[in-house]
Formats: sequence, structure tokens, C-alpha cells
Amino acid sequence: MRIGWIGLGNMGAPMSGRLVAAGHDVHGFDLSETARAAAAEQGVTLEETVAATVADADVVFTMLPNHDIVKAVLGGEDGVLANAKQGAVVVDSSTIDIDAARELHETTTAAGLRFLDAPVSGGISGAAAGTLTFMVGGDEAVLEDVRAVIDVLAGRIFYTGGAGNGQAAKLTNNMMLGITLAATAEGAVLAERLGLDASTFWEIAKVSSGDSWALRTWYPIKDVVETAAVNRDFQGGFATALLRKDLDLAIAAGGSTSTALPFATAVRQRMDQLIELGLGGQDCSVLVKLVDGELTNDTLDADVTATLSQENTP
Repeated sequence: MRIGWIGLGNMGAPMSGRLVAAGHDVHGFDLSETARAAAAEQGVTLEETVAATVADADVVFTMLPNHDIVKAVLGGEDGVLANAKQGAVVVDSSTIDIDAARELHETTTAAGLRFLDAPVSGGISGAAAGTLTFMVGGDEAVLEDVRAVIDVLAGRIFYTGGAGNGQAAKLTNNMMLGITLAATAEGAVLAERLGLDASTFWEIAKVSSGDSWALRTWYPIKDVVETAAVNRDFQGGFATALLRKDLDLAIAAGGSTSTALPFATAVRQRMDQLIELGLGGQDCSVLVKLVDGELTNDTLDADVTATLSQENTP
């Protein structure tokens, strides 16, 4: 198939590269020269506009930071909806607001195209290995039409139901990730201060009740887990600002469903502190620096304690 790919960053470059390796004709666009270069190394044909990227594409993937950018890329004279061929499938693998995803289903369908909200979990390592988990909302028949393409990128594909349900699953999952990341950072620091060898404790926790994906993949002590961002000074990976955005969307969903989310709110405060300290672009596991006191804020502990001790009714 001919595939248009918009958003060639940490996730988009390896994902689009896997489609090239599988024999698809992949055309890509990104504003970042660094991202474009990374995708070119993967064999992606670079285009100068969104319109050129999606021309004649059977499937268009978008992997972008937020729903405002997704809407801008799809709309407008140079956008996807005005330039993709009728019947093409737009697969948005960004993590965006649930209501925004539902709106995009409507506008895409009205333009004569088809749409799936299909966010992913598994991080950069999963993107490179083709083991991502896809959470797909929309028309199940549309998913079946492009399943073979998504299979190249996925370890698992879950059909979650109607429009927006993929985003609902992703936001809930990422909220849980943020909370378990905070627990992992606190546990890692406590274990070291109690005199435990970091690698030994990690081996214990990963086969015990303290296990989590964050622990196995992101353990924030150097030289324990190869894939952890701490080994590369927290560069790359899942940016603090993006986790903060996802927590914000999850908390908003909690408000709309009268679901109290005090732990998610506490972790969002931690992310806010990191952003205020200029670390929004670093991997979110840099949170460990707040836990171990390398980064300090006089009001942080008081703020978090207050959040957890008060009823948090949306």
C-alpha cells in the first residue's frame, strides 16, 4: 500500500520505518529536520507538505503531540481531508482528548474518508520492535480493512468499541502508568537508602507484588534496566510534558464521569514541578530526581500531601 505518515518523531520514525521494511511505499512529513533525517534513514520518502504526503495514500497515519495539532493537520487547504483520496483510512495514533477524537470521526467521515482513533502503548522500544499495543476505536469493519498494515507495527491490537474508545483506553492506561511510575521512583530511592543493591531489589520486585511495566522497563537507577532513560540522562523517551498532558486529559475524563482521581492529581502536580524546573522535554522518569532530593521545591511535599489527604471530587 501507499502510506502517508505525519509526525516522524521518537515514535513515528521507527514505526514508519517498519512499514517500509515490510514493503509499503511510505511518504512522511514533519516540521523537525532532526525527525525528518531519522525517518529518511529508515527509508521513508520525505515530502515538503501534508498535501503531498497524503496524495494517493491508501492509509494515513498521524502521530502528533496533541489534539490541536491533529485537527490542524487534518483541516485546511493543505490538510489531510482536502487532499487524501476518497475512501482512504486515517489512523490517528496520537494521544488526544476523547471528545476531540469523536469530533474527528465525524469530520473525517463527512469529508468522504474513514477514521480510527488508534493510540498505542509500548514506548520507543515497542515502536522499533513492532510490539506496540494498539487500542482502536471506530468502525470495526474499517479496522479489518487496515489490520494487515497495523499488524506490522503491533504486538497486540484491541478493538475497544465506537468512536473515541481507543483514546478512553489509552488515557486510562497512561494515568495508571503515571501512578505506577511515581511508586517505582519512590521505591527505588527508598531501597537504595535502606542499603539494598539496586539490581538485586529490582530482581525481587519484578517477580513480586511490586512489579509493574514501569519497574521492568523504566527502573530509574543507572545500569539496572537497559531500556531505562536514566542511562541516557533522561534524554528521549516519553517526555514529562506529554505525560502531564495525558494525566490532564484523564483527570478531565474523571471530572466528566464523577470519578475522583486523587493519585493521578498528585502525580500531575509532580509533573508540573518538573516542567517549572525546565524538564518538560526530558523523559518523565526524571521524576526520581524529585524523590531523591536532587531537585527540590519547598512546597512540593506539602502540595502532594494535601492532595492525597483531601477528598478529590471532580
